[in-house]
Amino acid sequence: MNRWVLLEHKVCIYDSLNIHYDFLVESEKDCLTWKFSEIPSITKGFIRIVKQPNHRLVWLSRAEHKLSRDRGMVKRIDHGNYINILGKKDSQAITLRLDGQLLNGFFAISGNICRLTKNN
Repeated sequence: MNRWVLLEHKVCIYDSLNIHYDFLVESEKDCLTWKFSEIPSITKGFIRIVKQPNHRLVWLSRAEHKLSRDRGMVKRIDHGNYINILGKKDSQAITLRLDGQLLNGFFAISGNICRLTKNN
């Protein structure tokens, strides 16, 4: 299947709360994973995205989970299916059509930037 998920990852470091978002795309045996500090939207234009090590497929179906070794809490905030429009999933440039509530449209990743644009 072609599933994806957007996870909110909260980590308490000393007395401050650090929040980032993990974007996972189902691949054959695991999930391609990227991290960003703000949720992409059609109005924001380009934002910075950072490739992360691939994650296990189980993250596609978890709604909420406390991580081991005090690494914080993860909560699914959006998910759905995707269609690969352009590029190979493991390449530096890819465009996916997403069908989520927050991420709905064409999601393009090129190196360390990404952008969400409307479905036509």
